[in-house]
Amino acid sequence: MRIRALVLVASGAVALSTLAVPAAQAATAGPAVTFSSLKVNSGKNIVVGSTATVTVSATYTVTKPASLDPNTLGTLPVLYRGATVGPDSDDLLTGDDAGTCTAASSTVLHCSAKIQFRPKSSDPDLDLVSSEAGSWKLGAVAGTDSSDALTWQGGLGTTHLQRRSTLTVNASPEPVKKGKTITVTGKLARANWDTNTYAGYSTQPVKLQFRKKGSSTYTTLKTIKTTSTGALKTTTTATADGYYRYSFAGTTTTPSVSAAGDYVDVQ
Repeated sequence: MRIRALVLVASGAVALSTLAVPAAQAATAGPAVTFSSLKVNSGKNIVVGSTATVTVSATYTVTKPASLDPNTLGTLPVLYRGATVGPDSDDLLTGDDAGTCTAASSTVLHCSAKIQFRPKSSDPDLDLVSSEAGSWKLGAVAGTDSSDALTWQGGLGTTHLQRRSTLTVNASPEPVKKGKTITVTGKLARANWDTNTYAGYSTQPVKLQFRKKGSSTYTTLKTIKTTSTGALKTTTTATADGYYRYSFAGTTTTPSVSAAGDYVDVQ
């Protein structure tokens, strides 16, 4: 999803024809507003699977001149990459609709908006691609229904857009005699937004952990790396009844995940 062309709507009137306006128009001064306190997804990372659209909420504050009618003003939070935010940014991610604002005073608006992230949709131009996973900066844009000029503001924070991860585990044999070898297999995978499937996450460090029966705490036994296909396989010695699992700490592009524990009866 490169620059997403969207409209800002203020009281049902089109306030902004598109975010990707010509540079000459973008250079014209827009409404005299400033943004602050922007928070996207309550400050948490945004995690998106292989096909389903994920919609997150954003909240922010707008400060405006008292003379500016809020009913003529459209505002929208944006995610961007690059040094500055604007129509020439390398990447912009936005929501489908302008924010909804409530006046706290003649100069302050408290606003909220929705931002959609689509790995698969009816419009390929809106689809995420896997290379867009990672760090994004937060900004916002404002326009009025009486002008094509826009006000852009960046540097309002950061977030991570991540490809959802999955992790499996299987410990065998079950049951096993104490002191014998247990083989633990599994797979680490993550959403591929280019193919809309889950694919193995290669050469990633993953911890093998054990929780003794009756305990609530997992202890790390060793750390191994996934293969080129995301597969995991290692061995350990059976010492007591309990649960084995794999645990992945996560990266900037992929969230942490732990497999459900697989119980082994040691006799």
